[in-house]
Amino acid sequence: MDRKELLERGRNVKAELGLKRDGAPEIIPGFDDFIAEASFGNVWDRPHLNREDRMICTLGILGFLPQPAALEQMVGAALDIGLEPRTILETFMHSGLYAGYITTESAAVIAKKVFDARGLTISQDPVASATNEELDRRGIELMQKLHGPRAEKGYGAGDNPITSKLYNNAIRYGYGELWFRPGLDHRQRMLVAIASFTSIPLESQLRKWSPSAMNIGLTEDQVIEAVIQTAPYTGFPRALNALVILTEVLG
Repeated sequence: MDRKELLERGRNVKAELGLKRDGAPEIIPGFDDFIAEASFGNVWDRPHLNREDRMICTLGILGFLPQPAALEQMVGAALDIGLEPRTILETFMHSGLYAGYITTESAAVIAKKVFDARGLTISQDPVASATNEELDRRGIELMQKLHGPRAEKGYGAGDNPITSKLYNNAIRYGYGELWFRPGLDHRQRMLVAIASFTSIPLESQLRKWSPSAMNIGLTEDQVIEAVIQTAPYTGFPRALNALVILTEVLG
């Protein structure tokens, strides 16, 4: 495919997502076409992940970046392709596990502005209440399903008296609570995790979690694409560094 065809494809992808300029002239000559070709024609339209999956990866990243205008526009695009408001909010909440929950609150405020403008209400499906013992049990079960023997290595080692002071809470509220909330399934939450680890970046977590993705329904190609999807938003170098890690751990 030549560049003219790639540019046209990128423009079509942007149109499908509803990402249109507000009519203001572009400041950098040729920037719109560059983004259409390099980001939307060459990343968003790649195989192995559908539009919804790529949107979830993108929202997870934008949720912790200080780019409110871009986030607001992307929330609108997410709604346009069929994502539910609850799914969008859960994506912010999940990425907040890795980037800090203050980012979740900020992203949710921006999302609600978009919801309100469209007259949308947020699903108030109750979150199942569980005891601490139940959270710990299912957290450990999910952790073992994901990571197998690797679950108890590094900062997850149960005999580490220092990391266990925090990691036990990570098991309870991360694995045991967050991963079981409605709005995102486990496969989608893994996409948010891989994109977040690439973008923050958290290299040790990416090493641990990328092989685990296959235990939750993703393919190696889909893990690779979740990393590639981050490139237009947090930079090609971070994505390339993450792909080197995938080469090592999946190779």
